[in-house]
Amino acid sequence: QVQLAESGGGSVQAGGSLRLSCAASGRTVTIGCMGWFRQTAGKEREGVAMLYTRSEYRNYADSVKGRFTISQDSAKNTVFLQMNSLNPEDTAMYYCAAHRSSCVSGGSIRTDGYDYRGQGTQVTVSS
Repeated sequence: QVQLAESGGGSVQAGGSLRLSCAASGRTVTIGCMGWFRQTAGKEREGVAMLYTRSEYRNYADSVKGRFTISQDSAKNTVFLQMNSLNPEDTAMYYCAAHRSSCVSGGSIRTDGYDYRGQGTQVTVSS
């Protein structure tokens, strides 16, 4: 089993930045990729960013390209999501998730079907 714990959410004004962290514990050797997706009430889930833990490959949703950066600290089994130039449309609950092999489904970053998922961290951006 793998446990994921997100942190770093909060409230920020438009144009500001936040860095989310996702610490993995347990059988982390089984993780092939990690991703972030977000959920807002009344809207569909959106896959935001993903990476493969054993390569340099990264992928981002068009809505966050150039503003968000996903990275990892392998030694600490932690994945980060640096979010810059935030706007109110980025307000959502952000979830960290992990899969044994692929964080892409149907050509997009997964929003479900992950092997593991954290509890989420709220990000609120005010105008």
